[in-house]
Amino acid sequence: MSFETLGLRAELLRAVSEKGYTTPSPIQLQAIPPILEGKDIMGGAQTGTGKTAGFTLPLLDNLMSSGKNQKGRSIRALVLTPTRELAAQVAESVEEYGKHLPLKSTVIFGGVSINPQIKKLRNGIDILVATPGRLLDHVSQKTVDLSKLEILVLDEADRMLDMGFIHDIRKVLALVPKQKQTLLFSATFSNDIKKLANGLLKSPTLIEVARQNAATDTVTQVVHPVDKKRKRELLSFLIGSNNWQQVLVFHRTKHGANRLTEQLNTDGITAAAIHGNKSQGARTKALADFKSGKVRVLVATDIAARGIDIDQLPHVVNFELPNVAEDYVHRIGRTGRAGNEGEAMSLVCVDEHKLLKDIERLMKKDIPQVVVDGYTPDPSIKAEPIQNGRGQNNRGRQQQRKRPASNKQRTGNGSNSNQKNQRRRKSKEAA
Repeated sequence: MSFETLGLRAELLRAVSEKGYTTPSPIQLQAIPPILEGKDIMGGAQTGTGKTAGFTLPLLDNLMSSGKNQKGRSIRALVLTPTRELAAQVAESVEEYGKHLPLKSTVIFGGVSINPQIKKLRNGIDILVATPGRLLDHVSQKTVDLSKLEILVLDEADRMLDMGFIHDIRKVLALVPKQKQTLLFSATFSNDIKKLANGLLKSPTLIEVARQNAATDTVTQVVHPVDKKRKRELLSFLIGSNNWQQVLVFHRTKHGANRLTEQLNTDGITAAAIHGNKSQGARTKALADFKSGKVRVLVATDIAARGIDIDQLPHVVNFELPNVAEDYVHRIGRTGRAGNEGEAMSLVCVDEHKLLKDIERLMKKDIPQVVVDGYTPDPSIKAEPIQNGRGQNNRGRQQQRKRPASNKQRTGNGSNSNQKNQRRRKSKEAA
């Protein structure tokens, strides 16, 4: 089946053709027709399935068909995403697919100056792509009006909830009209996601194109057992001996990502790090250099890697396994995209055996293990507790939420409260 059979207008079909796409992906086949009909959607899709085009194309078509508010340039469609990188990626898709249409769009996120964003918003736009924290900053400055919204998209809703954005999402929902089309996309359908969907969607069309928590079939997975102290040495050996030119490497911590990047550069392998402590400019440059081939290795933390969309990324390496098994699926989903084959390797030390078992239990299969010659693990080394990772951070957040507010906090003035909320949102978006 071709895109021409889906009912999209000619300008959109032209843009799709110019991007070199001829056949829609399964989620595009399932999502585009009901979205064009104005139905609410609850879509389950792993990364790399073509989900962004699946909602962007019909969203653009519907805005053209309704023709409302075009003179005043009120915000008619809002796409909420959990991270800056994903927001930038979605905004790029909106621009590319809508380039033959008279619709205006922009993207807003934290980590950069708010003033250029205000200027664009005041010029009038139809489609806004945003992270929750920066969106609410604009709302507080009265530079965003969502009262005439026609379409709301929550992209990667599971990750937004993981990052603690549920309260911000509820604030946004209170600002938008009840009569609107809502599209919710999530890699997994947890109870929290279902609860959010039940209160938000009206008789939604359910779309699921992959088994829940299943890794893509186009990714070859392998575990390389190795001692913790020899991981960096093994990584450099694998990259050099196989002449890999584009490798995405996952690390659990920001500090560890920086240290590994420095070590790889010392080994003569060009590398850059991408995580929340980097400025937005540094993150954008690192990603651009990686995509262009200027940098061979991009070392990323889990949240910063969301939104990295490279169709033919050949190699993903888990330098450390994630504390949360579902994150493994998101990580390896960065490769094997758009029908291309990919390779995912995990360098696993004795400390991580339980994490590996959790991942295999989630995926309902064992991952093949291959010991690289010269890197056989020392059996006398005992496992040590893993101190860092998202799981621990989540527990810390939950404990903080349970603590009662002090009298000073309860009676603080509104200005201080707003400043605290802004700092809290910035820290979440920077992760």
